Amino acid sequence: MANPVKHHGKHPSSQSESSGDARKDRWRSHREARREEFVDAAMRALDKHGPELRMEHVAKEAGITKPVLYRHFSDKADLYQAIGNRGTEILFERLIPALNSEEAPVPRIRKSLDAFFSVIEDMPNVYRLLARPEYRARETDSDVVTQDKEIIATALAALLGDYMRAFGMDSGAAEPWAYGVVGMVQNVGDWWLERQTMSRDAVVEYLTQLIWMAIDGVANSHGVRIAPERPLELNKIVQLHRVEPEETESRQSKGGQG
Repeated sequence: MANPVKHHGKHPSSQSESSGDARKDRWRSHREARREEFVDAAMRALDKHGPELRMEHVAKEAGITKPVLYRHFSDKADLYQAIGNRGTEILFERLIPALNSEEAPVPRIRKSLDAFFSVIEDMPNVYRLLARPEYRARETDSDVVTQDKEIIATALAALLGDYMRAFGMDSGAAEPWAYGVVGMVQNVGDWWLERQTMSRDAVVEYLTQLIWMAIDGVANSHGVRIAPERPLELNKIVQLHRVEPEETESRQSKGGQG
């Protein structure tokens, strides 16, 4: 009688499953990399064609056919969302270090504003595409700019609230104050993008002084004196986090089970 065959290590079926999973992971990584390449092409095409961007523009820029592009993006709305996500990544990469810089109030404000306006200056058509309802509403209900404003205002409210409490002030005004600042900055950004009647440095400096004067005025009304060019002792690390749709659904589902 033949000796029974002894298998060492994983069962053949387990090895097959592992190799299958590895192939799936490689295929998923490949598709994600290709999708990112097409987003790069879309950004370049957007520079050339403006916010009237069409799928054929992106396909031509990427050197592929439209059917290939549609294998990676279900429709134009999906592509616009990907462009919006890329723009958000670039904005947060510039804005977070500025917000978290351990500097005096005025330089910190100035650096944060310059980060925002640098994105508008470097990617004007991305901003137009995402911020203007006449372009966005035709393709998708997703509003990336509104989502980003919410994230930034929430982080700024937490930052202002901590400082106000540290100085013994009522922090109740922190949230409306934060939303007011974010709204003002975006509106000025819209105006500046289309008018360009002054340099980026000039518009950043004007806004810096306006925001600082409001902070200084509120502080003075509470008997608090803040040196504009002296670092504050309290430093808060600001983290900007976008909640993905599936994460929101998961939270809602858990809430409903409670």
